[in-house]
Amino acid sequence: MTLELWFLSAVASLVVGIVAVAMRVSPIAPLRWAASAYVHLVRNTPLTIVFFITVFGLPQVGIKISFFAFALLALTLYTATFVAETLRAGIQAIPIGQIEAARSIGLTFIQVLAYVVLPQALRSVVPPLASTFIALLKNTSIASAFGVAEAIGVMTNLVNVHSTIVLLIMGATAAIYVGLALLFGRAFSWLERKALIVR
Repeated sequence: MTLELWFLSAVASLVVGIVAVAMRVSPIAPLRWAASAYVHLVRNTPLTIVFFITVFGLPQVGIKISFFAFALLALTLYTATFVAETLRAGIQAIPIGQIEAARSIGLTFIQVLAYVVLPQALRSVVPPLASTFIALLKNTSIASAFGVAEAIGVMTNLVNVHSTIVLLIMGATAAIYVGLALLFGRAFSWLERKALIVR
């Protein structure tokens, strides 16, 4: 459940983050303002509060989905803000001459983003994106407090049943998270090397 929640929210937050950063660098002012408000508001709100608003607030307006879907939504909305800021830093590192050259040959804003800006930005920000997604892995643990039976939720149940080996259960759970984080770190290091070759 932890891996499923991590994978789905990582993919979704990457998509939402790309949309948010596209809005933030858009020539249309209302889009820039909306994306900036979203990023600054959600990014500076504790994740637990984002969970509370999602799980308890959305049903008040008639949105009723599973706890897993609520957790996925909360993690996606929160992580996407960090993805957007990371990508914005990558975009700012691209020489302005490349963007001007793309516009001078008649490419639209969307085409410049898709063919010139985002491919380079994504390759240049692999290390910080890796940190964001590894943090996301650990953030999935908050879902256990909202009825999702991921690793921490299972650990809590095991502790309640086997109270004589609490430290062993917690240590094993911590080892699983550390192992997954190291595995993902190696995978992102490989991806970073591939990105450097492409550049």
